[in-house]
Amino acid sequence: MKEKDAEFLELVIKALVGNPETVQIERTVDEMGVLLTLSVHKDDMSQVIGKSGRTASAIRTLLRVVGMKNNSRVNLKINEPEGGIKDNA
Repeated sequence: MKEKDAEFLELVIKALVGNPETVQIERTVDEMGVLLTLSVHKDDMSQVIGKSGRTASAIRTLLRVVGMKNNSRVNLKINEPEGGIKDNA
């Protein structure tokens, strides 16, 4: 069973992107809290990041609120897809 934070992230991201079938979320827990690692299709990165990173920042803020409700610290890492901007630079 997925935890509430991963379920929430999956719901939000799949609503934003054009390729919801490619959304992958990996959840790891350590002494620092919960780390959610998000991978999306390279064409959907702009929707996830948003203008000046505002969408990603808003998602991280909402995840912190979900984490507080569940007494945990939640962080989000967004993986750069292959063929993305960093690979072309």
